[in-house]
Amino acid sequence: MELFDVIDSKGNPAGQIVSREKAHAEGIPHRTAHIWIIRKKEGRVQILLQKRSQNKDSFPGCYDISSAGHLERGEDFEHAALREPLEELGLHLKKENLRFLSFEERYTEGTFAQKTFRDLEYTALYLYDGQALCPTDFALQKEEVEEVVWMDAGLVAERLDSPDYSVNREEWQKILSELPS
Repeated sequence: MELFDVIDSKGNPAGQIVSREKAHAEGIPHRTAHIWIIRKKEGRVQILLQKRSQNKDSFPGCYDISSAGHLERGEDFEHAALREPLEELGLHLKKENLRFLSFEERYTEGTFAQKTFRDLEYTALYLYDGQALCPTDFALQKEEVEEVVWMDAGLVAERLDSPDYSVNREEWQKILSELPS
């Protein structure tokens, strides 16, 4: 069972823990890390997107952030930002290529598998320079990720409103403002 730290309004652990299921059923605030992996190819900025497994409890089969995940009880944001890509994508990211952008708070509500999903996240956003990554660097965790694709940033922007994408528009705008020209 996954356990999260319940957080206060500033994103700090409040001394309580909660299960993933309860946090998402009741909208209890918890922490996440979102890692956007980017590269330049043929003069264009590309974003690595993952296609979520059909077995995920939210947004199954949708294209999403390069890597994202909840902080485990007692974990810090940077550790989670390095752990999640390793677990989901098999990538050993280098700390020096990871750039913290900002903290964001976001609430998402939906229904998946006939269950109400209420997600109140305090998220650390990171950019990662993935220029040196090779296809052989990836080892996808099939329970989490069906595939990964490099996509031109302009194409991601065009597809945000598609039901096949679960990328948050406000977060995408923040990422766009940070991309190299």
